[in-house]
Amino acid sequence: MSSIKDVAKRAGVAISTVSKVQNGYNGVSEDTKKKVNEAIAELNFTPNAVAAALSSKQSARVAILLNLTEKNEAVDEIDLQYLAGAIHRARELKLDVITLFFSMLEDKEPEEVINYLKAQNVEGIIIYRMSRQDSRILDVIESGRFKTVVMSAPFWDENTSSVCVDQKKAQYDVVKKTIEENEHCRRVLYIAGSKDSFVTEARLAGMEELAAQMNLELTVEYGNFSEKRARELTFAYADKKDLFACASDLMAIGAMRALMELDVFHPVCGFDGITLMGYAGKQMNTVRQDFYRMSACAVEELYGLMHGEKGRLLVPEYELVRIRYQDVLN
Repeated sequence: MSSIKDVAKRAGVAISTVSKVQNGYNGVSEDTKKKVNEAIAELNFTPNAVAAALSSKQSARVAILLNLTEKNEAVDEIDLQYLAGAIHRARELKLDVITLFFSMLEDKEPEEVINYLKAQNVEGIIIYRMSRQDSRILDVIESGRFKTVVMSAPFWDENTSSVCVDQKKAQYDVVKKTIEENEHCRRVLYIAGSKDSFVTEARLAGMEELAAQMNLELTVEYGNFSEKRARELTFAYADKKDLFACASDLMAIGAMRALMELDVFHPVCGFDGITLMGYAGKQMNTVRQDFYRMSACAVEELYGLMHGEKGRLLVPEYELVRIRYQDVLN
């Protein structure tokens, strides 16, 4: 088995430099990082901490990787449910868990991310809120060096599983229900999420299929999961549309608040089932996802992958609900 001394010799650097590269410290040139990472790959080097853990049969770690770039209460609620579900199930399965954030890895190249995770004895990763722009994280997944579960990103392979509700059907169902409950809803504004989100394409496809089947006059705008942007769009379309269908509850709250300020009524529906919906002032249909249970399921799936199972797609159930203020009271 190669040692850190062997890596340093192959790369032509000091042992301390190898350690710095392994642990993601600043102050190391890109050329030096490249040499060290190439040496690590050529020698198939496993850091001593990992080797010691494996030799003592200590459980490998699971990394929970969260993207906290969005700052709002709704995202906090979802992430807390994700964390609670994952940590509780990991404890039951006796898995050691560490929590990481996209911001901690954003300045690292894929090989550096891999070495950083390996240095901490990470064998499996659960990734939340990954978008198409997260190419470095995608490269890490595709390297096959870790067992991985991705939440709400519909792709999987031998080493990777996906936990994702049927986004297309859920979006279709909630908007159809809202139309059936309200008269004269032919002109629809669909406020989609962001173009780089994995769920946006599927939800938009569900909306377009419904529009074609029910002969709706459909207009699509991108709200980027922003309450403020949805509010602005609603003000712009308030006298032109009959129904405001939103690809997230936060955007639905923005749309509903705008309509209330204008003192006009149009039905609004959302997606996610967050508690904050109960404080919107009006009841709205939404798609409730059990984020706690989905995250626990992701841990169970990762446990299976780490014990020889193959990657697959898991499709949790969802529920169409109308969240009332009374529902969120203790």
